[in-house]
Parts: sequence; structure tokens; C-alpha cells
Amino acid sequence: MIDFVRFIFICLAIVIPIRVFIAQPFIVNGESMAPTFSNGQYLIVDQISYRLSEPHRGDVAIFKYPNDPSRFFIKRVIGLPEEIIQLRGTVITIINEEHPNGFIIDEPYISHAVGFDKEIKLADDEYFVMGDNRPNSLDSRFWGPLPEKYIVGRAWLRLLPFSKINVKPGDHRDQYDNETKS
Repeated sequence: MIDFVRFIFICLAIVIPIRVFIAQPFIVNGESMAPTFSNGQYLIVDQISYRLSEPHRGDVAIFKYPNDPSRFFIKRVIGLPEEIIQLRGTVITIINEEHPNGFIIDEPYISHAVGFDKEIKLADDEYFVMGDNRPNSLDSRFWGPLPEKYIVGRAWLRLLPFSKINVKPGDHRDQYDNETKS
């Protein structure tokens, strides 16, 4: 019996710090990130990366919903701190120090978009996030910029369904990096 208790204690001593500081599970709720993620998919969230570096454009971030921090959302990072995001119809233009005339984001993985006409200036601790399924996503277009303090981590591993297991699911960071260089 003492060996069993010791085993349980050791397991908890390993699992709890991992769960609290390194990685946590996340179940996709809803279709706001379709076709990239579907309702019920099981992900592992990397909580370390954003402690060591900032989110990148194109990352899939998991965060606490600013209007109700007990709820967790999953969205794609579109705008970075101190950028201006222009939404004109279905076109997203990013204006920043490197691109004072702006550049248009090309998102071939987005099949549908909803037209908006607004401009948002992000503070030095804010991000602009959007779901890949634009017509069915409650995101920064509706509730505003995402404060950095609400970001939990990024999608690191998709475990379910088994047919779609992969590392860094939905990662389009390279595409965004190439866009900003042109």
C-alpha cells in the first residue's frame, strides 16, 4: 500500500507542474476555426513558448475570453502590438513600422469571409485575433483587441481525432513571415 501511495504522489508531483506551467489540454468548442479545427478536437496547448517569446502573426492561440475569463477561445493571431488593422470588406491590411503603407494578408485557408469596415490601433500589449471560419466567429472584430495577459498558449499538438494527429496544427507562421518580407 505504501508503494502505491508513493507512486501516486510521484505521479502527481510530475503531472501537476506540467499541467500548470508547461502544457494543458484543450477541447475545441464550436466551428469558429473550421476548416482548420472542428468541434470536439482534442489539442495540447504549449504554455511555455509565449513566456519566452511573443505570439507571431499566423499562430493559433488559446486564450481566456476577455469578457468572461472563465471561458477559453481558440483563434488565429492576425495583428501584433502597435499595429493598425484595417478591415475593408473582406480585405485585411496591416500597417506597422516596417510597412507604413500596409500589406494585405493573403489567407488561402480561409474559405469564407464577412465584410467589415473598421480600423483598429493596437496598444503595446494587444493582439488582434480572428477565427478561420469568419462568418461564424466571435473574435476581435466584435469585442476588440485581445490583451496579452489573457493568452494561455498556442496549439502545439492535435491528438484527436486520430486521423488528424499532428504537431503545430493550423500553423501558417511561415506564410505570414513571407508576406511581410514582400
